[in-house]
Amino acid sequence: MIYLVLMLWLMTGCHDKKQVVDLILHKGRVYTVDSVFTIVDAFAVKDGKIIAMGKGSDILAAYKSDSVIDAKGKAVYPGLIDAHAHFVGYGKSLFEVNLYDSKTWEEVVNRVKAFEKEHTSGGWILGRGWDQNKWPSHDFPDNTVLNSLFPGTPVLLERVDGHAAVANQKALDLAGISSGLKIEGGSIESKDGKLTGTLVDNAVDFVKRVIPAASKGEYESWLGLAQRNCFAQGLTTIADCGLSYREVAIIDTLQRDGKLQMRLYVMLSDDTANYNHFLARGPYKTDKLFVNGFKAYADGALGSRGACLLAPYNDKAGWNGFLLSRESHFDSIAQMLSGTGFQLCTHAIGDSGVRMILKVYNKYLGGKNDRRWRIEHAQVVNENDFSLFGKASIIPSVQPTHATSDMYWAAERIGQTRLKGAYAYKQLLEQNGWIALGTDFPVEDISPIKTFYAAVVRKDAKGYPPAGFQMENALSREQALRGMTIWAARAGFLEKEVGSLETGKKADFIILETDLMAAPEQDLLNTKILATYLGGVNVYGGMD
Repeated sequence: MIYLVLMLWLMTGCHDKKQVVDLILHKGRVYTVDSVFTIVDAFAVKDGKIIAMGKGSDILAAYKSDSVIDAKGKAVYPGLIDAHAHFVGYGKSLFEVNLYDSKTWEEVVNRVKAFEKEHTSGGWILGRGWDQNKWPSHDFPDNTVLNSLFPGTPVLLERVDGHAAVANQKALDLAGISSGLKIEGGSIESKDGKLTGTLVDNAVDFVKRVIPAASKGEYESWLGLAQRNCFAQGLTTIADCGLSYREVAIIDTLQRDGKLQMRLYVMLSDDTANYNHFLARGPYKTDKLFVNGFKAYADGALGSRGACLLAPYNDKAGWNGFLLSRESHFDSIAQMLSGTGFQLCTHAIGDSGVRMILKVYNKYLGGKNDRRWRIEHAQVVNENDFSLFGKASIIPSVQPTHATSDMYWAAERIGQTRLKGAYAYKQLLEQNGWIALGTDFPVEDISPIKTFYAAVVRKDAKGYPPAGFQMENALSREQALRGMTIWAARAGFLEKEVGSLETGKKADFIILETDLMAAPEQDLLNTKILATYLGGVNVYGGMD
């Protein structure tokens, strides 16, 4: 009997030559997003990386695992990458007054009152999300009611884009802001010689500087909730644009302690302390964190008329917006970073701001290169300046939902002629043959599905406009998916690790209810993420 059992064991061992792996996915429609957009139906994962791809029968014949996913014919994509977002800022906003989609200033005030009743900490009241362009008057708010309701509590409510805010008198007093104060790269709004509380661009920072610093515990709460929401949207890597070295240290600690799993590419903010801390050390890399860029701000935003234009705004005579710093400042940053391994990533929205940054970049990059310096947003570009992107291999990093958010009022603000060079994603893509896509959340909604829809369909959720907004600059579905995966990875020098499903790469992938590459356009926004995997580990949802 013992001899018979031994023989059976030996025979089984001889014939079972399958390699044991951590996970197998089969029966899927797997979009690899490799160089030729290969589609397979199965892959195997070991130690967090893909080790084989191909036909399900071949994968199952060669590998075995205790974790086998039957994708049931569903679409499987690489984990989505947001090339431009504010992960920390988004997490913070989840614990503040939610002012998004408020229809009037009165609604904003009512939301603040309700928040204050539920949160009796006695500290600052902070909020974000209002947009005066959605109000009947389209005028900036006035802080009179906030002064009456909260005379002893400082209040700061940021506009949706973070480039303007309204502060009550208590907050203005703490910041030392008084009538007549002039700030370079910003404005302090007043009416009849009296402060209204509205601050634009650099003026907002005067108030932010006096807000008490957050604790590590607060960051942990912010980022934990932000991560959960992002995984639910199919995001596995996020470019966080404009952090401090202290925030990087907190993120690094949380990741090392296993409390934060999200992969992050970080741009440090344009600040002396950040340069002093990182320039001598060089880029910083771990399995889930890559600090490789510095973010500068050329100008403000169109919504608050802070974007710097070559000619005045159509709806504000004699006003061109402004640069947030002098051109010499950006020249000095470019000169400093040109001798390092860091990327320079500059926010530029108005055609004057974009032109100035393109000029500075071309000066130091000197033709075709692989430095991958970026212009974030590149929202309004003069027709004579598009070629300057390709001339120095400058990467446009754009956010398609900005187009569908701004399309209602953009023509009124900049006129039809300039509008033709605005939100021109296809024209920008053509300069280098690729483009990076993001959301800019929490400025826009966190959903990358909305990014895809806005890039391809260029309509709002109600199907407006019926023919799409400036469809000559729509992207194809393949281009949009690449912009949210492999091209977004490439924009941060991460394309050898993530962004496509290929042998040797990290097994970051998602399973969708709807195939974005094939579904009718009216079904795209209803797409659900069924499961998200990071390094082969399930971090959201699952297959029944």
